[in-house]
Formats: sequence, C-alpha cells, structure tokens
Amino acid sequence: MENRDSSLGIVKEKAERISQSARGWIIPLARFGYAAKGIVYIIIGGLAALAAFTGGGRTTDSRGAFEEILSQSYGRLLLGAVAIGMAAYAIWRIVQAVKDTENKGSDAKGIARRIGYAAIGVIHIGLAYSAAQLIFGSGGGSRGDAASKEWTATLLAQPFGQWLVGAVGLGFIAFAVTQFYKAFTAEFRENLKTNEMDKKTETFATRSGQAGLSARGVVFGIIGVFLIQAALHSNAGEARGLSGALRALEQQSYGQWVLGIVALGLVAYGFYMLVLARYRRIII
Repeated sequence: MENRDSSLGIVKEKAERISQSARGWIIPLARFGYAAKGIVYIIIGGLAALAAFTGGGRTTDSRGAFEEILSQSYGRLLLGAVAIGMAAYAIWRIVQAVKDTENKGSDAKGIARRIGYAAIGVIHIGLAYSAAQLIFGSGGGSRGDAASKEWTATLLAQPFGQWLVGAVGLGFIAFAVTQFYKAFTAEFRENLKTNEMDKKTETFATRSGQAGLSARGVVFGIIGVFLIQAALHSNAGEARGLSGALRALEQQSYGQWVLGIVALGLVAYGFYMLVLARYRRIII
C-alpha cells in the first residue's frame, strides 16, 4: 500500500513539473497571440472606418490586413511576427480545448465549448499559414470573399450539402448571439485580472470589450444570414466573408454611418485583445 501511494506521489509530482514547465512557454505564447490578433483587428477596423468616413481605406478581412502589414517598411519582419502570433493563439486555443483550462467540463455543453476552442485554433493555424505564404511570395490563398465561396461550394457538392451549409450559417448566427450576450452582460470581465488594473484601465477594458463584441456580433450574424441564403438557393456565390459582410453594411440606408460604427467597434475589439494580452487570466 505504501509503495502504491509512493508511486502515485511520484506521478503527481512529475505531472506538476510538466505543467509548470508548460506554463513557462504557453502563457507567453497566449499573450503574444492575443496581441497579434488585436493588431489585425485594429487594421481591419481602421481600414473600414477610413472607407466609411473619408472615402479612403477599404473593407477587408484578415488577409487584407496581412497585405497592409506587408506593404509597410520592414513589412516581412512585421508580418512574420503576426504569423507567429496567429500560430501562438492557435496553440493556446487548442491547449484550452485539450486541458479544459476554462473548466467547461465533459458534459455535452462543455464538450461543445471545447470543440469550439479547438476549431478557433484550427482557423488561426490557417491564418498563420496564409500570412507565411504572403511573406514567401506564394499567394496567401484566395482573396476576399472567394475563400468563403469556395468552401461553401465544396459543402454544397456533398450529400445533404444545403443542410450542411445551412447548419454552418446557423452556427455563425448562434455565435453572433453569444457575442451580443457577452457584450450585454460584460461576463468577459471574469477572465480579466481587474485587481491589477486602475479604474481608467478597467473602464477601458469593459467598454472596448462591449463595443468590440457587439461589432463582431453584427458581422458574424450577417455572414450567417448570407450562408443561409446560399443554402436555400444552393448558390455558393451568395456566401460572404468578413469583407463581404462589411460591404453589405455599406450598401444599406445610411450605410456610411453603419459601416463606420461597426468598423470602430472592430477597432475597439482589437484594443480589447491588447488588454487581454496583458490582463487575461491564463490558467494552465
């Protein structure tokens, strides 16, 4: 019995050492990843705001933000840092899913949330790869909404393709609703180390988070609606990505102002990501 207890103690001690070792590189990676994501959103929102208020700029997506970074002085170096950041963010999300760092549990709801974390990780691996392709001059993938149309066409070509695309569209809308809910309740504050913030920083974190999550809710909701239309009409050409959703806003009544407000919200989300890079509670 004593030998068994001793063996268990050794195993626990080794597991704790491994966990502590992982903290040494996962936490800095996660913080760097949040910062990189923040920069990308600030660029996307900033370009859209310029398009709305000055006639300059453009509505674009992550790839467009990468191109903008690449066009600057030391662009390859800067984009390389962002690519590493995207990969770092992907690793953090996958760690969240595997280790259940947010204590979501193993019931159906918890598993669904953890699968969501892993899916976000996979998406950001794709973004990191796209940035790397641009750095090395190999294209960086499809432009604008083309990628959305391509994968929608691929899904439509499968058995029950319309149902699959419709389900993805509903998933986007459900995600948009969660963004609005988080913005309204400000529950995201639970993940912030508010005890380390002064009053102004705490207020900025709360307001930027609410504005940013609301803007994301608008954009992802629009993407979901377009996907449902694509499913109903079995027409991949109706699918839109982030840039297409922003253009759709611009085409509405008072579109300039609507686009501008949402664009500023995306900028706010970028700053909120920078706040998370510094103050997010990261448990390994």
